[in-house]
Amino acid sequence: MSTLSFKKLEESDIPLLMDIYNHFVVHTTVSFHTEPVEISEFTESVIHPNPRYQTYVITWDGSLQGYVQVMPHKKKQAYDTTGEVTIYLHPECTGKGLGSAAIQYIETVAKERGFHALISTICADNKPSIHMFTKNGYTQCAHFREVGFKWGQFLDIVTFQKII
Repeated sequence: MSTLSFKKLEESDIPLLMDIYNHFVVHTTVSFHTEPVEISEFTESVIHPNPRYQTYVITWDGSLQGYVQVMPHKKKQAYDTTGEVTIYLHPECTGKGLGSAAIQYIETVAKERGFHALISTICADNKPSIHMFTKNGYTQCAHFREVGFKWGQFLDIVTFQKII
């Protein structure tokens, strides 16, 4: 039987997580970065100075397979009860239920930290992520057309929300 666990990000996890993220930068439209990120930029995206916002490492069968995080939606104080959820999984681990488990885990953490709403913004081409969030009770609340440009094409984003 497979074992799935979550732990707070440690600095030693960052290079492997960055490699997972950069896979999506280089090979997909999932990320709107057009060039691989460097360690300093990636570190800034996964470590927040406020401990309320955290990144958690997803470990499956003892091996690091991705991360899930809840970060600020916006910097203004009125948004403090809304968090932005991001999940990245090793490409070989998609479609195995790890993403749904990560959503459920981060929702529990977010509730404990006083969040009221969670959102996730996804490239409209990313059908697996859209399906995963929808399956977990998120509803589409926005669709922005042609706001990104990567690989010679304009890309849409969709935002999903769940009141927790």
